[in-house]
Amino acid sequence: MADEPFVTIIEPFRIHSVEPMRLTTRAERDAALAAAGYNLFELRAEDVLIDLLTDSGTGAMSAQQWAAIQRGNEAYAGAPSFYRFLEAVTGLFPFRHVLPAHQGRAAEKILFTAVGGPGLIIPSNTHFDTTRANIEFTGASAVDLPIPEGLRPAERHPFKGNMDITALERLLAANADAVPLVMLTVTNNSGGGQPVSMANVREVRRVCDAYGKPLFLDSCRIAENAWFIRTREPGYADVPVADIVREMAGLADGMTMSAKKDPLGNIGGWLALNDDDLAERCRGLEILTEGFPTYGGMAGRDLEAIAQGLAEAVDHDYLRYRVRSVAYLGEALERAGVPVVVPFGGHAVFIDARAMLPHIEPLSYPGQALACALYAEGGVRSCEIGTVMFGLRPDGTEQAAPMDLVRLAIPRRTYTQSHIDYVIEVVTRVAARRAGLPGLRIVSQPRQLRHFTARFEPLDSAAPAP
Repeated sequence: MADEPFVTIIEPFRIHSVEPMRLTTRAERDAALAAAGYNLFELRAEDVLIDLLTDSGTGAMSAQQWAAIQRGNEAYAGAPSFYRFLEAVTGLFPFRHVLPAHQGRAAEKILFTAVGGPGLIIPSNTHFDTTRANIEFTGASAVDLPIPEGLRPAERHPFKGNMDITALERLLAANADAVPLVMLTVTNNSGGGQPVSMANVREVRRVCDAYGKPLFLDSCRIAENAWFIRTREPGYADVPVADIVREMAGLADGMTMSAKKDPLGNIGGWLALNDDDLAERCRGLEILTEGFPTYGGMAGRDLEAIAQGLAEAVDHDYLRYRVRSVAYLGEALERAGVPVVVPFGGHAVFIDARAMLPHIEPLSYPGQALACALYAEGGVRSCEIGTVMFGLRPDGTEQAAPMDLVRLAIPRRTYTQSHIDYVIEVVTRVAARRAGLPGLRIVSQPRQLRHFTARFEPLDSAAPAP
């Protein structure tokens, strides 16, 4: 008789050490929020109870990773730690050239400095914030080509992260000479953490081949994406996740990686590619900005932790728990009537702030308003993925983003089910008084990546706009 699955989600690990968390009062949180200019990035971490700002570099490392750190070799060139890292990376991503970097945005900086420039276009299913900023910093344009279903939060589609193939063909037919490469983000973070199907990767590859364009993957959550392919795409139910990752990588010409996500590192990343000439140019930039190519901005101990983390990232028991625990949060919020992006992704639950707060116009930042309310209510820090993050154009004008979302990104192997139950309680309390939440106005902001350092104030206490 086949084993019947249990309802209870059990973490496939035991707690080895603990970190205390400080409980705060509502008055303390209100004061901290005001002092931070209503920007959750500006809060002190000790003032946050449940930190769902990001899953990037915030996970718990395993005992095996901590043990691997002890053998980290800090030689400037040719350290054995690099070669263990290289073996782990190329075991899953068989690219000829692997350039380590201190995190994913550094890999993006190197790549787009080498291939970008004024008048050029980089298409993607959806660029995330630093990818877009690194492209636009060179003078190029970052163009998003999601499928229509990907812009409808309440619509269920197994692979809402897919790229619109017709739109890609249309763009390349009109602007082929201006496109140095095509980028595919797996999973599609800005679109609600939604996966990309293997069929879609193959179709993007086909179009790239037709126009002679290289395909690069933004791969920081590729293991989670592979799990969704295994569980949702016909023909993959019995294929190991590691083999699915290798198949996806084999369809691409290169990749960028933030090792702070799926590879379970607290820091690190890399750029990998096959083109020898492009690799040589990127290697020169790496030496200039990151360090020698056998450490690339990381300590040997970081390289060791990532090498071990890559093996753990494709473990089926871990991925089953990871995806199911995210769905546990999403299902509870959906039952409570909170509008969320469905189906649920692998690293976060995204609340549809525009649907939850229809009385707040997009340019009054409903996502930011909701994120602030969640912190004030229960000390839960989340992240706006919407008009604050994506609404400011390179020319300084502002427009509403396609969606206004609040991301509850769950750090890997960090919080227990009781922590998530607490988050559910906080969100439902805020939802009960949603009609009274005010919008925000921006008091000050930089011209790029404004969501990190902009300062806000609530509209009901703001001075009249000039």
